[in-house]
Amino acid sequence: MNISVVIPLLNEQESLNELYNWIANVMQSNSFSYEIIFIDDGSTDGSWDTISELSQKDQYVKGIRFLKNFGKSQALHAGFGVAKGNVVITMDADLQDNPEEIPELYNLITKDGFDLVSGWKKKRYDSVIAKNLPSKLFNAAARKTSGVKLHDFNCGLKAYKNIVVKNIDVHGEMHRYIPVLAKNAGFTNIGEKVVLHQARKYGTTKFGMSRFINGFLDLITIWFMSHFGKRPMHFFGLIGTILFIVGFGISLYLGIDKLFIETKGRLIAQRPEFYIALTSMILGTQFFLAGFLGEIILTSKRSKERYSISEKIHL
Repeated sequence: MNISVVIPLLNEQESLNELYNWIANVMQSNSFSYEIIFIDDGSTDGSWDTISELSQKDQYVKGIRFLKNFGKSQALHAGFGVAKGNVVITMDADLQDNPEEIPELYNLITKDGFDLVSGWKKKRYDSVIAKNLPSKLFNAAARKTSGVKLHDFNCGLKAYKNIVVKNIDVHGEMHRYIPVLAKNAGFTNIGEKVVLHQARKYGTTKFGMSRFINGFLDLITIWFMSHFGKRPMHFFGLIGTILFIVGFGISLYLGIDKLFIETKGRLIAQRPEFYIALTSMILGTQFFLAGFLGEIILTSKRSKERYSISEKIHL
């Protein structure tokens, strides 16, 4: 199979028929073998009914329905798990991503050898203050922190080799950082393509300003995980050891001073250095234990799914 199109969605019933027709026309006109996988992330507007109707008239339409809203990352994780195409295309269901981009994205993966190609919505039709400016700041911070030189990390329109989506773990709200996850997994041939951005035709956006705050917090998380995720003791243990040595050194000095130098001076407990030393040793021990516990946790794998599926179609 040439292409799997993975589409996470939440309450996008109005756009689904138009989106399906558009994708199907592109696929058929280019003679691609394909599947369209809709992941209904807990919609309440009848989106699943539309997906079911589409699947009845087209065997290439497949669907996964979550019991409730688990988030876009979980929806992508479920879609990646069942995708069979040599190239996996992700796009949003709100018609702001243009399916006409699919053939060129496919060629960039199959002919130019990219592991991942991310869309870049160079010209956007969103609010400048509410979305465009925060997005630019967010992307600049992501480039600086991750070392991945992309202009638009959060663009939903992306293309992947199948092996890439099978080897990355998209969880929490890490869908914003899939290129970084891919790089950390060893897929370094990451490209970018300018894509058309279209104004939303139906409904309203599901994301507010809070997504940028969460995005920056997730960026810190993924930076830490990429540097110390497999060796937490190197981070926490180092800090803990330094703090403990500093505290122990101050304590040793206070002890020598009291026993041999100022034997009739203030009691050790009356000196502020004593509390600095005590605090340093306690914090050092706690950091060291945090690293040790992190190493223990890494020995176990995730055994429980992060979402619950109520129905599947053609899967």
